Amino acid sequence: MPRWFNTAGPCTPANHYMLPAMKRLPEVQRLIDQQGYFVVHAPRQTGKTTALLSLAQELNAGGKHVAALVSMEVGAAFSHDVGTAESAILQSWLSAARAQLPPEHQPPPVSEAPTGSRIATALAAWSEAVAKPLVVFLDEVDALQNGLLISVLRQLRDGYRNRPGHFPASLALIGLRDVRDYKVATGDSDRPGTASPFNIKVRSLTLRDFTEDEVAELYAQHTAETGQRFEPEALALAFELTQGQPWLVNALAKVVVEELVPDTSQPVRRADVERAKGLLIQRQETHLDSLAVRLREPRIRAVLEPMLAGGLLGDVAEDDRRFAVDLGLLRRNPEGTLEVANPIYREILIRTLASGTRDTLPTIQPSWLKPDGRIDTERLRDAFLAFWRQHGEPLLATAPYHEVAPHLVLMAFLHRVVNGGGTIEREYAIGRGRMDLCVRHGPDTLAIEIKVWRDREPDPLAEGLTQLDGYLEGLGQPSGWLVLFDRRSGQPPIAQRTRTEEARTPSGRPVTVIRA
Repeated sequence: MPRWFNTAGPCTPANHYMLPAMKRLPEVQRLIDQQGYFVVHAPRQTGKTTALLSLAQELNAGGKHVAALVSMEVGAAFSHDVGTAESAILQSWLSAARAQLPPEHQPPPVSEAPTGSRIATALAAWSEAVAKPLVVFLDEVDALQNGLLISVLRQLRDGYRNRPGHFPASLALIGLRDVRDYKVATGDSDRPGTASPFNIKVRSLTLRDFTEDEVAELYAQHTAETGQRFEPEALALAFELTQGQPWLVNALAKVVVEELVPDTSQPVRRADVERAKGLLIQRQETHLDSLAVRLREPRIRAVLEPMLAGGLLGDVAEDDRRFAVDLGLLRRNPEGTLEVANPIYREILIRTLASGTRDTLPTIQPSWLKPDGRIDTERLRDAFLAFWRQHGEPLLATAPYHEVAPHLVLMAFLHRVVNGGGTIEREYAIGRGRMDLCVRHGPDTLAIEIKVWRDREPDPLAEGLTQLDGYLEGLGQPSGWLVLFDRRSGQPPIAQRTRTEEARTPSGRPVTVIRA
């Protein structure tokens, strides 16, 4: 039976298409050779566990070390009871070691030790019981919090000086975040961001996403085993949509080859990848859903809300920015600016934020459709104006991000327009001062630019027309909409101030201006 694209749990070479695990962490072998203690951090489902499990297997096969990956996660349920947490963690280690190592390399039975020292005692006993240097990878360390986390880190630091004969020769902490950002109660003098309690690490490594060549290499394994090839345009789109995020790369291919094009005699085309993207977004499976849940967190909102509005971040705490990057929601582009990590996440974020508004929309009759099913943009404009005048005020209150509430209401309306027969593409970024929408419905394309008029700012009409001109040129469209949401204080009610006017871009393209 051929291997498959894996989207759940660690990869295994016998079952899954996978890239050499350590290709993305070339420095690790040197750190182990130098008996280093280090950190490996990256967003969820980027391959951390797979990579370190694979390295442990390689080290064991090399015959110079005893290596294992064990998890700290079970201890998270007992954060306020250090002794119980330690017992749960150590039992988990015994099970993991039995699965990974021969009997002579497994840790000895857990011995009694005072609470707050059991982790260090177990690691010391394991190191002394094996005849080779012990290498331990501690997965999910940042699932622990507060006193329990501090206790574990202190035990590791205390035992560090006894390596390699009486403590692991090399050890890695694996998690979402660097050790300086581990979650510790506010005001704790041992917050990891200070020099204590884990100042023994020599490096912090980030597991990067796949490159475009690596995505092609992964997909080529499927071609080699089944004969089904990915056309170059399909490969290019897969990387463009995912930016190499490992779970997305695998999930996109899995939907394509198992559901959309199961006949391996047929190639995978660009349109197939586009359809797979739509299915992933629609289903919002666990990985995507876990990201969406984060949007209500104040730290994430502080970063995303001005980004969606096209504004500047201002005085957003560095920890909040770093947290959004560590989660994998955002990344830094080559210029160093923060942006949403990939187009699929960009769509998920907006859909999630607009979902409550979308679910509360009243019934809207599709008066904008011509008899042949195509869109009449004038009727669509009139339908939106009538909808906005009647429902704009109450619907703004349903949007979770106040700064972009009108954007979310407009997009909720447009989702009704394209429901089942089209798509909405969105572009937004820090400092752009606008959000661009591209509504596609069959052969029809409508480009929309959103600007917001705020207190102490000039009328954004002229700037919006210039920006829309460039957007229309990029899309190859002769005309479009410019929607100006007036958010200044002291304005008349929405029903009174909403109107349209006609204008032209600097290059002469006709534009429908909607002032709302």
